[in-house]
Amino acid sequence: MSTTPPGWYRDPQAPHLERWWDGGTWTGHRRTPSGLPAPPTPAAGASGRARAVASTAAGAVLVTAIVGGAAALRTDGLRVGPDTAVRTPPTGPPSPPLVVDRLNGISLPVPAGWTSPSALAQDDVVMTTEGTYDCPAGTGRCRHGEVLSRTAGSADGGSPRAVAERDVPRAAEAAYGHDPGGRRPFGGIRSHRVVRAGPVAVAGGDGYLVRWRVRTTEGPGGYVQSLAFPARSGIPAPVVVRFVFDAGPDGPPLSDMDAIAAGIRPVDQDPGGQRKV
Repeated sequence: MSTTPPGWYRDPQAPHLERWWDGGTWTGHRRTPSGLPAPPTPAAGASGRARAVASTAAGAVLVTAIVGGAAALRTDGLRVGPDTAVRTPPTGPPSPPLVVDRLNGISLPVPAGWTSPSALAQDDVVMTTEGTYDCPAGTGRCRHGEVLSRTAGSADGGSPRAVAERDVPRAAEAAYGHDPGGRRPFGGIRSHRVVRAGPVAVAGGDGYLVRWRVRTTEGPGGYVQSLAFPARSGIPAPVVVRFVFDAGPDGPPLSDMDAIAAGIRPVDQDPGGQRKV
């Protein structure tokens, strides 16, 4: 017993046509693959002229289908056919890859020119700019940009605002003051000023950010931002994402800072089809 459901299928007697299967047997209804009615099939004893007329009619139907299909292809990507309308997916630039912080339950987009820091020993660094350069004070190698994430401690305060305001001076000191070895890659911090501060929506919650412009004794200095927001991984303390961007023509654009912050998502909302790094 056949289990093939009713529908249009390729005609076993005329593969260039479709034929209606009623669930149990083939009917006499035929059409072209484009949905146009099929030309009449000449009888078995028909003359050669009748067969030629039928072949000509079939050719005319196919030409009509081709012309109609070409006319139906519009510049807005909408293909209009006799039975259905299907919108072709728009083309555009590929989505950026993601880096995932499983501990804090977030993912961050990785802009062009940035990479996952697989060679670094610091667990809280989630991405850096590619390559290094000689630190201005000659103390070793520096990077033009870093993004770090961590869970706030009890001494950081409870609200995202309190956490961000307390974290930013420590972030500035760690980036442009003393390094972990006690050296001063930029000769120390001369001054700073707040260039942005306020609430911001991030990762589906209400966060707060503080951004400083830091002036250093040597080199162009940079921008340091602390962004705090509620964790989505069950941890009661807020998450802090630090941004360290060198200033000057060699530093990453501040638009990268905004794009990374705006693209932070809970891990369970990672867009499909994007690569994690």
